[in-house]
Amino acid sequence: MDGVDSVTRLRNGSSALMRDLNRTAVLALIGQHGPIARVDIARELVLSPATVTAITRELVGEGLVREVAQAPSSGGRPAILLGLVAEAADAIGIKIAPDRLTAVHVDLGGTPLDYRERPFDAALPGVVDRLAAAISELSAGWVRPGRRLLGIGLGLPGIVDSQRGVVEAPILGWPMLRLAAELQDRLDIPILIDNDVNTLAVSERLYGRGRSRDHVLTVTIGRGVGLGIVASGVIQRGHRGGAGEFGHMTMVDDGPKCECGKHGCLEALVADPALVEQGVAAGLLAPGIAIADGAAALAALADEADPAALEIYARAGTVLGRAVAGLVSVFSPELVIISGEGTRAWPHLGGAFERSLRAQVFPPLADVDVEVDPWDDRRWARGAAALVLGASFAVPLYERSVEDGVRRRLVASAEAIA
Repeated sequence: MDGVDSVTRLRNGSSALMRDLNRTAVLALIGQHGPIARVDIARELVLSPATVTAITRELVGEGLVREVAQAPSSGGRPAILLGLVAEAADAIGIKIAPDRLTAVHVDLGGTPLDYRERPFDAALPGVVDRLAAAISELSAGWVRPGRRLLGIGLGLPGIVDSQRGVVEAPILGWPMLRLAAELQDRLDIPILIDNDVNTLAVSERLYGRGRSRDHVLTVTIGRGVGLGIVASGVIQRGHRGGAGEFGHMTMVDDGPKCECGKHGCLEALVADPALVEQGVAAGLLAPGIAIADGAAALAALADEADPAALEIYARAGTVLGRAVAGLVSVFSPELVIISGEGTRAWPHLGGAFERSLRAQVFPPLADVDVEVDPWDDRRWARGAAALVLGASFAVPLYERSVEDGVRRRLVASAEAIA
């Protein structure tokens, strides 16, 4: 009897899980592609019309979805289009850099409502208190009467173990910081954290050039070198959030020392600190110049066709192209997006990069599309906000208290509107 009961519970649990997965998929599809008709939802998700009707009726009843328009008719009965109740709730996304914060306020549909930026000192100690105060300052006035703030998403340069809320960010000088829990204690709101390149990849997937592509690599250059991997439409974070540490692939033996402590990393050859160091060694830049100032000065010299500066960028472009060729050969993406503050020097990097990539990649994959994305921290911040919206639509397959907190706030928002 116990065995039969166990099988029954398993079947019932599987049925409930499938229903929740279908509901999540419908809500996410409406959020990403609405307004959309029920028949199109059924086709996109390979669900029966009856299932879609039942789920959307429930979502409308909860105040999360509403009928917004009628599709043009080709002779039959016009289809009703469904859209999110965007004003049901809000989210905030913040990109953390060593010297500044960029924040965006979005509605439930991911539409930006406002952007703000402010200087920030990421140095330890006391960084959690400073960050909590800065978040409060940035979000002041964004929480409106009758609207629920679901949570805050943070994107930062480093490895993020999202299940434990622990971050390790050498560029920021943060060793194994329990950032999510400490911020939640101070701000009393769900905090979701991810690597900042992952948040950019999410932003591109939901709102940008990767929206119609299921296999996209986002490579970032600048203060470091990063990688966001979207495979089959899903961001890949790897074990304990370590996927995408592309900048720490060893490219040469006994090469320059990297911030990670190894020698010959890609980052130690092509990131802004490396280029500035090469500029100093070539006598183009003054010793001790700040990284940002040095990167700008080196680019200005290249703009003036200084041969030594152009050679530095050509070498970096060649190495980066070879490294990205390896990624393409492994992942076979439809699109490679190049982004980050380092793209400001792309006119000097791009030619060597393209030649190296096409020469080194596995020949059947050599026609991969490569697009350069203008640097804009607001896109990264919008991706961080999408962490919160994604948690709103996600099914709790196992206990994750932060996502559960976001979902509880979403339900409360729907109840308040209803």
